[in-house]
Amino acid sequence: MTVVALLSVAPVIEDSMASEVAKAVDALEAYDVTYETNPMGTVIEAETTDELFAAAQAAHDAVDGDRISTVLKIDDKRTRDVDASEKVDAVEEHLGRPATNRAE
Repeated sequence: MTVVALLSVAPVIEDSMASEVAKAVDALEAYDVTYETNPMGTVIEAETTDELFAAAQAAHDAVDGDRISTVLKIDDKRTRDVDASEKVDAVEEHLGRPATNRAE
């Protein structure tokens, strides 16, 4: 089973959040997850929800601040194994574009 999630962890501040967000992303390294950071968050893939939640908790705890905002959106497709790149490929196909993420 592959669980796919979108995680966003950030301190509530006016200045740049980059250094704190980097701490959250770095915390994911200690877990058996794959991830890709984008401008709006980090897409995480794990084999189990236990591993996903543990990684998200570590990312949340890694950020310093008086107030931390964390959003976790999970897609736990239990009927078949679908990874994040397959989801992107499906949209690309509907747009009539070649799938760029598909393993050859």
